[in-house]
Amino acid sequence: MRTLFRGRKTPGQASSGLGMLVVGASSQQFGAAVGASLFPVLGPVGVVAVRQVVMAAVHLPLGRPPVLSMTRGQLMLGIGLGVVMGMMNLTLYLAIDRIGLGLAVTLEFLGPLTLALLSSKRLINVVCALAAASGVYILAGPQTSNDLVGILLGLSAGACWAGYILTNRAAGARLPGLQASAMAAVTSVVMFVPVAAFTVDLSGVTTQVILIGILAGVLSSAVPYAADLFVLRRIPPGLYSLMVSIHPALAALAGLVLLAETLTLLEVVAIAVITLANVLAVAAVYRDNKRYVQPVPPRRDQDVV
Repeated sequence: MRTLFRGRKTPGQASSGLGMLVVGASSQQFGAAVGASLFPVLGPVGVVAVRQVVMAAVHLPLGRPPVLSMTRGQLMLGIGLGVVMGMMNLTLYLAIDRIGLGLAVTLEFLGPLTLALLSSKRLINVVCALAAASGVYILAGPQTSNDLVGILLGLSAGACWAGYILTNRAAGARLPGLQASAMAAVTSVVMFVPVAAFTVDLSGVTTQVILIGILAGVLSSAVPYAADLFVLRRIPPGLYSLMVSIHPALAALAGLVLLAETLTLLEVVAIAVITLANVLAVAAVYRDNKRYVQPVPPRRDQDVV
């Protein structure tokens, strides 16, 4: 598991990767808030279906994956990425529908956090894990605003996110450009569009709903998943897993601005504790992996986006 933190990356690659991570995370969380506004009309499954259709419309012509000439391993990686990505989106939106955007994304973040902490045995990471666990306890405690099913859905989204990180890293290494995300988008479309066709009341779909759905798809799928391919080619999965600690804060901000959601004091404390735990863990990773700031000769076979 320690290999999750290892890699030969130049300072420029690491900096551009972390910068793109912030762009992708901001786009994803505000896009999720926009998508959540369509729940009354489309429902969670319908919103996920729209997101994947938009992503496929953007990524397929750009990626143009040569399916007929791909190896079995490449095909399985592309399809597997689509399955785990689709389930991550579905479980997250089902959780958002029950417990709100900020709390749902905070719980979802425990997936990459666990992945990162399992790859290191340093005491600081153990402390960070315990601090994050205390934040989860606050969120899942006996409060009237908590929903056990919503919490379980949020944690399921976290497990899918951890799987998405590993699968995306592997797919990005074997499929150049946007081929992996294009195949993933098509796979998700096949998974969710037929279900949405039977569950969504099309009589409520207006031009405004379609335009909002397109915006949600671009912000929450087309941009961030392309960004993730870029990022995971430049920083190792372990570091990525820790740096996405910005998601809970961005989700809470997006929920407050776009959905008029409010957080209790305990919920604010829980989100702050989890985020702080990850900031400390990131600092520890940088101390342990100074090689990331040491220039190394570029490899000729390195992927370029």
